[in-house]
Amino acid sequence: MRDVDDHALAAELAGAAGRLLLGVRDEVGYGDARVLKDTGDLRAHEYLMAALAERCPGDAVLSEEGRSSVAGKRAEGDERAPTRNTATAERLTAGRVWIVDPLDGTREFSEEGRRDWAVHVALWERDASGRGRLAAGAVALPAQGLTLRTDATGGASLVRTDPGEPDPVTAGPGSAQPREVPLHVPAPDAGKLRIAVSRTRPPEFVRRLAAELDVDVELVPIGSAGAKISAVLLGEVDAYVHAGGQYEWDSAAPAAVALGAGAHASRVDGSPLEYNREDPRLPDILVCHPVSAPMLLTGIAGVSGAQPD
Repeated sequence: MRDVDDHALAAELAGAAGRLLLGVRDEVGYGDARVLKDTGDLRAHEYLMAALAERCPGDAVLSEEGRSSVAGKRAEGDERAPTRNTATAERLTAGRVWIVDPLDGTREFSEEGRRDWAVHVALWERDASGRGRLAAGAVALPAQGLTLRTDATGGASLVRTDPGEPDPVTAGPGSAQPREVPLHVPAPDAGKLRIAVSRTRPPEFVRRLAAELDVDVELVPIGSAGAKISAVLLGEVDAYVHAGGQYEWDSAAPAAVALGAGAHASRVDGSPLEYNREDPRLPDILVCHPVSAPMLLTGIAGVSGAQPD
């Protein structure tokens, strides 16, 4: 019987990796974006790999930076290759797999003043029947002083880690200590829909979707996937629609928190999000309040022949 609270552990590790990344920004600076990106990616990756090996020995790990394709990356002051992920054959038969993105939104991380980047830590777990599901997850938004996490009740919580930041849920004054409040996805205003879109790629697919919907649509550019989904849960936007290609680590932790917060989270065709597969590509996602899901899924089907963004 495990005595570890996986929800608390996910939040702890995501938050600690986020603080590490804030330190990397201060140490390395913004003069060379590539050096800053690689150093942040790999230091956060190595921290999470070591922490999970110590705290959850025997669990498998799938990290964006643990792939063979990033073996040539090097962090500033460190010539070691990145620690490798659990072998695929072993991961696919494991009962517990941590799916992590040590730095979601490297572009935003490397731009001074940007706050829309994140750290993702999720746990996928196999049940007694052999089926798997997201069992826990946390998304740290270090530059915003926030962590969104699942909890043992099946719900989700928002933790303010920076006492100087106003609480985005209550808008109350800052407190001297971190503050945790229940997190529930807000419903959109009638007749309006704010959709989070990429900052860097023309969102042609979402523009066509906006024209298909019978409401006023505002497209809101936001950086990383984790920041976009968090914005849905915090009521800063109403939906996130993406059909341009992603991987499991891009959405596992945000999807876990979104489901805990009562949001709709699915593929853009309405099918379930599935994790810990042999091929980790998971190219599309829809996250919104359940009241908006039928309209968005119908609209997406209507523009399904369009080029995704």
